[in-house]
Amino acid sequence: MKKKIALIAGGDSGEYSISIQSATMVSAQIDPSKYDLYLVVIKGRNWTYKHPELGEIQVDKNDFSLNIANKKIVFDLIFNLIHGSPGENGKLQGYFDMIGLPYTSSNAITSAITFNKAYCNHIVSSTGIAVSKSVHLFKKHLCDQETLLQHIHLPVFVKPNQGGSSVGMSKVSLANELPLALEKAFAEDDEVLVEEYIKGRELTCGAFEFEGEIMRFPVTEIISKKEFFDFDAKYNKAFADEITPADIPDELKRKIQETSTKLYRILNCKGMVRFDYIANEDEIWFLEVNTIPGMSDTSIIPQQIQVMGYSPKEFYSMIIEEALR
Repeated sequence: MKKKIALIAGGDSGEYSISIQSATMVSAQIDPSKYDLYLVVIKGRNWTYKHPELGEIQVDKNDFSLNIANKKIVFDLIFNLIHGSPGENGKLQGYFDMIGLPYTSSNAITSAITFNKAYCNHIVSSTGIAVSKSVHLFKKHLCDQETLLQHIHLPVFVKPNQGGSSVGMSKVSLANELPLALEKAFAEDDEVLVEEYIKGRELTCGAFEFEGEIMRFPVTEIISKKEFFDFDAKYNKAFADEITPADIPDELKRKIQETSTKLYRILNCKGMVRFDYIANEDEIWFLEVNTIPGMSDTSIIPQQIQVMGYSPKEFYSMIIEEALR
């Protein structure tokens, strides 16, 4: 009997549309001979499956089931493609844990910690991996600009502490640019991270544990044609070049992949994960980890999968089988 898979997408963050794009791409590649797939869109309290004939059907939140024409559909697995809240920050993972439904992403604790950039940075830096100097700000405990600049040096990146796709992020080179950048970031989150800029090459590497072994993906170099790799550059190929595999020395490639393996274990990751870095002549600097990386046609992980020699259908089956196991 075919397994029933609920592919969840949407969410409550600025990455809603990217999540829908990821789900559209992935759903087209899920093997229909192995799995019955149901795309469930989550937005606030509205959790719906769109039936081709019956229209929108609400999910029963008591057990995440569907009632279609008086037949109850119970799922074997959640394929999680929600970027941002509530699918990447541990909220839905905690709910699925309580009702006993397995899912493809990291658990609630790992998801919550890695989604909080400041807390994740503390853990990563404690392992000896380089992390940029930063200041963690809270909307309810704001500090003045003069005090902030005593602890950190320009230029800096100002970003929501819990967010993705560079939504609400700014690069600040002059002190008079700080107030507007902070206002922009606080519009997305009650916490903001102000992080010193590090010059270097932006590199990223996917990782996935399959049958007890962590697969390290080819390294991708990101060359933004804008001031930094912002939302437009991430999702419009005209604004950035993504080179897979990256044209970098073998030693740097090895170090990036080994660091990714180390972090996958330390952070107790599960499923498909992507780690981002800055590399310069001095060091490899950790930027962040994406526990629900994009899977749209402009995303990096699908490029890395292709270079590894896997078809999307084959690889998504691997993700499902690993989570079911």
